[in-house]
Amino acid sequence: MDVVGSTALLLALVAAGYGFFVGILAIAARRPAVSESANRAGMAVFPLVTLGTASLVWLIFTNTFSIAYVAEHSARELTPLYKLAVLWAGQRGSLLFWSWLLSIFLFVALVTNRRKHRELMPLVAVILSGVQFFFLLLNTVVASPFSLLGTTTASGAVQIVTPPNGMGLNPLLQYFEMVLHPPLLYLGYTGFSVPFAFALAALIKRYPADQWVPLVRRWSLVAWTFLGIGILLGAHWAYEVLGWGGYWGWDPVENASLMPWITATAFLHAAVVQQKRGMLRVWSASLLLLTFVLSVFGTFLTRSGIVNSVHAFAQSPVGPWLGGFFAVLTVVTIWGLARGWRTLEGENRLGSVASRESAVLFGILLLLASFVAVFAGTMFPVFSQWMAGAKITVGPPFFDRMNVPIALLLLVLMGLGPLLAWKRTQTAVFLRKAAWPGAAGVAAGVAAGILGAGSMQAILAIALGAFVLVVIGLEFFRAARAVAAHSGVNFVSAIGQVALQDTRRYGGYIAHVGLVLIFFGIAGQAMNRDVKKTMTIGSTMQLGSYTLVAQDFDQTRGANYQGERASIEVLDRGRSKLLLFPEIRYYPAMQTTATRVAIYSSLERDLYVVYSGNDEKTRLPEIHAFLNPLVHWIWLGGLILVLGTLLAMIPNRRLAQALAPVSVAEAPAAARLVESDLVTPGHG
Repeated sequence: MDVVGSTALLLALVAAGYGFFVGILAIAARRPAVSESANRAGMAVFPLVTLGTASLVWLIFTNTFSIAYVAEHSARELTPLYKLAVLWAGQRGSLLFWSWLLSIFLFVALVTNRRKHRELMPLVAVILSGVQFFFLLLNTVVASPFSLLGTTTASGAVQIVTPPNGMGLNPLLQYFEMVLHPPLLYLGYTGFSVPFAFALAALIKRYPADQWVPLVRRWSLVAWTFLGIGILLGAHWAYEVLGWGGYWGWDPVENASLMPWITATAFLHAAVVQQKRGMLRVWSASLLLLTFVLSVFGTFLTRSGIVNSVHAFAQSPVGPWLGGFFAVLTVVTIWGLARGWRTLEGENRLGSVASRESAVLFGILLLLASFVAVFAGTMFPVFSQWMAGAKITVGPPFFDRMNVPIALLLLVLMGLGPLLAWKRTQTAVFLRKAAWPGAAGVAAGVAAGILGAGSMQAILAIALGAFVLVVIGLEFFRAARAVAAHSGVNFVSAIGQVALQDTRRYGGYIAHVGLVLIFFGIAGQAMNRDVKKTMTIGSTMQLGSYTLVAQDFDQTRGANYQGERASIEVLDRGRSKLLLFPEIRYYPAMQTTATRVAIYSSLERDLYVVYSGNDEKTRLPEIHAFLNPLVHWIWLGGLILVLGTLLAMIPNRRLAQALAPVSVAEAPAAARLVESDLVTPGHG
């Protein structure tokens, strides 16, 4: 199967190269038939890369340890689920997985738009084929996942080696969420290739901006959703597995995924203003192009070794290739923006600072400020090496100091946005609508202070979050009350009708509710506490209202590990609640130690218990316990954020009804309905 896989990838490389190079020549010579053949070559990449990927999966599941990649990352004792995860566990496999996902997006984009946008599609196909060609070049020339495992004999000959078992999957990756986290991140990264290709092609062709932005919005929303879920799953994995009591450490690899998510968030908001008011076209195009460039940059960052990270792949020959591709992509992006700049000139200008479009613009600027802070902090070791000859690393305090004020200001704008009208807001109307939310925010802030929120920033986050939630709640209430009064349905049904009549608007509101809950969870960090103590059977530890009693310490053993486990009874105000079993495991094959954290979780707080091993001096078991308030709100907020995004992808019910066949008598009313949904500046 290694020959089959290698051959399939080589043929895919040829097909992608044909789609790219011949496609360029066909566009230059204005040969539609040749251009069509290039498109078909691009579509042929998908089944070929699928065959190559399936071949590697087969080799993994059949324990073919003569393949170096399989020997390094798989083992006989792995369950089928974790054998599948081996595909993206290492650098070579993850690059193949990237190419496979990219081929899916290339195929779907070309098939679904085969008879549409005839002016753009040949160039879109060329751009996507070019990106695909580069990654397949890595798969076939630089980092083939089908390389054989060999050793050099005394005579100098190379002998193929087949070990009886492989090294196995990194124990830290043997966790269900790590089966989902990397694929979702890669779906986000590769998903942005399609809107990037459309935007770049439109700029090169000088296509009217208002015609191509609607084409890429849903593609971008899907990729943004995948990336966001991947980031949240990664945070939850870090919290559940790594045993340091946190979920986000501002590691370079974490930042590499966050940066394109931030710019994509800014793009999605700019696109709304562009479609509503014909403004922010430069912002839309620039942010969209930047997002995919950052996706490639993040891949380069994790594989080049230029920054230190516990999550990054080892330095390899892939790094310089990715750096070169990132440079080329940046130059092409700048050239495309320069070429299509005139198509991005807006028709309208800001009429007032007190308007919804101004709030969106300020929000975009804040998101860009956050991106710049994250980028600068991540790359500071590189910059300091260039300028001072020594790597200087900035830690979480720098990122927190820069991003917390930005997050608070974003909360302000999330609350103000629905209260502001398009074009210009009347002061009296704004004050009337802001009265109840403002009072709720003040009350929540006071309550948080009395209950010991821990810091002024946490109090502000809770107060502003409450302000936003009440604003959004009142938006739903007013609209649902009007629908219920008009149609006679009950209030719950009216809320559903309201949401389906303007899915983008109310889906966005629900997504903002999710973000507020995430901010609540992050604000809880200000109240975190922890205790570390050596314990013997019968000894106790006090943390908040909890008393931890060590009941037992025993040995455990699995298929590929041996470990030590603590049995900890948890008492809350003297009443026994449950037993927790934190564990520390040693994996001899990889000579690696990993923890299994025990967590007692509720909406109010998490009791997070880690068995740290034996104290170096006393050799007694050491328990590290954390009390982390409101962490559960982060995961709940992430779920609500995803649900809101899914709602925003659904077509409006009123619009679908308006576009359905109508009688001649009904036509004027349908026309007015479409106009109210698509044209009226104050709508949404």
